[in-house]
Amino acid sequence: MKLSISIHKFFDHYLCRIKGSSKQTIKSYRETFTLFIRFAANNYKIKVNSLTINHISIDLILDFLDYLESERSNTARTRNQRLAVLKSFAKMIRLFYPEHMYLAERINNIPQKRTQSKIVGFLYIEEILMTYKVVDLKKMNGFRDYTILHLLSDSGVRASELAMLKLDYFNSGKKTLGILGKGNKYRLIELEKRTSDLIKRYIADYRPTPKSLYKERLFINKHKKGLTRKGVYLLCKKYLYRALSAKRMKNINPVHSFRHSCAVNMLAQGMSLPDIKNRLGHASIESTKVYLHLDLKNKRKVQKQFIEYMQTSISQDTKIDELVDWENKTETLAWLDSL
Repeated sequence: MKLSISIHKFFDHYLCRIKGSSKQTIKSYRETFTLFIRFAANNYKIKVNSLTINHISIDLILDFLDYLESERSNTARTRNQRLAVLKSFAKMIRLFYPEHMYLAERINNIPQKRTQSKIVGFLYIEEILMTYKVVDLKKMNGFRDYTILHLLSDSGVRASELAMLKLDYFNSGKKTLGILGKGNKYRLIELEKRTSDLIKRYIADYRPTPKSLYKERLFINKHKKGLTRKGVYLLCKKYLYRALSAKRMKNINPVHSFRHSCAVNMLAQGMSLPDIKNRLGHASIESTKVYLHLDLKNKRKVQKQFIEYMQTSISQDTKIDELVDWENKTETLAWLDSL
């Protein structure tokens, strides 16, 4: 049987209809198969269309994984991700092509390569507050950016999740936000008063009228379209570079640092791992346990100050007061010019 037939079945039937995989997952899997098929064809010195399922072997896969590390300079972590895709393909083979059961089992038995644990690059409370301070609310999208930074540190939302937020996901009365996460899993979280007030104010006064295709999106960019995942990343990077040193920025991911900070703050407040897991949308509690290794003893006092800050109303925010004063002044000047 041609390999192309089983691959089409994998993407069009197994991933979409049976597993319900997201578009992002399918895109990632396609990248892996593009590399693997080309490697296999070059290995056997035949055309891609001539590959059959019998060409797949454990030696071929191991050579492919070595190629990723040696020729493409992929890390062991990326290597493991590519292997996970091939293992998913093997599960499909086991389900639909029982005559190749032995091959599927052997592929699934290939071990993951050991990797070094990632450093949890979170922001300290002082750094988060410094980042809030460098936002100029008087500039275009300033209030939107200020709101997003608060939301990131409060909710622990991923960049892709924030970009896809819709207006009706936010309930201002109950101060809750619905988030559609990985694997199309939906979670509902409660926001701090300040974050909820900022979102409410943004929607009422600062959210531009978007193009019809994006009218349901919560956050809108300068082109009147929905904010993108890349847009969220660049937004965070811009303000973090203004607030922190270049040396400090080498140790953190602009978006994920806020996500990690949310988890660290919850842990410092004494919240349980299941609570942190549910707020961040982790698939497994194992992903949450990484935060247990952090030493938070010296941050209790600052932690308390941050909690109090997030629980206050934006009417007590000096930056908001400056914005209101500036807007009033602008309106007055505009009125005088019209006389």
